[in-house]
Amino acid sequence: MNNFWNERYAEKVFAYGIEPNQFYKEQLANLPKGKILFAAEGEGRNAVYAAQQGFEVSAFDSSIEGKNKAEALAEEKNVAISYTVSGLEDVDFPENYFDVIVLVYAHFPYEIRKKYHQKLVSFLKPNGNIIFEAFGKEQLNYTSGGPKQLEMLFSEDEIKSEFQNIDFSYLKTEETILDEGPYHQGKANVVRFIGQKK
Repeated sequence: MNNFWNERYAEKVFAYGIEPNQFYKEQLANLPKGKILFAAEGEGRNAVYAAQQGFEVSAFDSSIEGKNKAEALAEEKNVAISYTVSGLEDVDFPENYFDVIVLVYAHFPYEIRKKYHQKLVSFLKPNGNIIFEAFGKEQLNYTSGGPKQLEMLFSEDEIKSEFQNIDFSYLKTEETILDEGPYHQGKANVVRFIGQKK
C-alpha cells in the first residue's frame, strides 16, 4: 500500500488538489484555535490550511512522497506543520493531547479500522472535536474516487460503533459533487460527521 501512495503522490500534480476539503473547511471555522492532528494526510492540503488559520498542526501519513509535497506546500504558503511518516499502528502521541482530529478520506483496512479509530480518539482531549468525511457504501456506484472494496467504505452505524465515547452533533450520509484534484471528481456518496469526545 505504501508503494501505491508513493507512486500517486510522486506525480507532479497534487492528486487531490491544494485547496482544503470543503466540509472540513466549513467546520474548522467554528472551532477555537488549538492543537490539531491530521491522520493519513497525504499531500497536506488540509493541514496547511489549518496552519494558515493559526492552528498548531501535526500530521502523519505512510507516504514519504506525501510528506515531501506537504512540506513544500507549507513552505510555499509560509506556514509550519509537523509531519511524520508513519502508519497509525506506529504513530505515538500523548493521550488527551489534541483539541481537534481530522479524518478526510482516511480509509483504513476494515479488520484494523475500529482499533485505529479508537487509538486516534485516545489522542483527543475530553470535549475535543473530530471532523470526518469519507466515502459511503454507495460510492461503489460512482467513479469519483475511493476504495473499490465495500468493507473499506462507511455506514453511519459503523461510524457509531467505531467511534465510541463520541457525541455526534452531526452525522449524515450525503450526495455531493467533488472537485478535488484529478482523483476526486464528480458525484460522490459520502459520510460526514462532527463529534465531541465525552
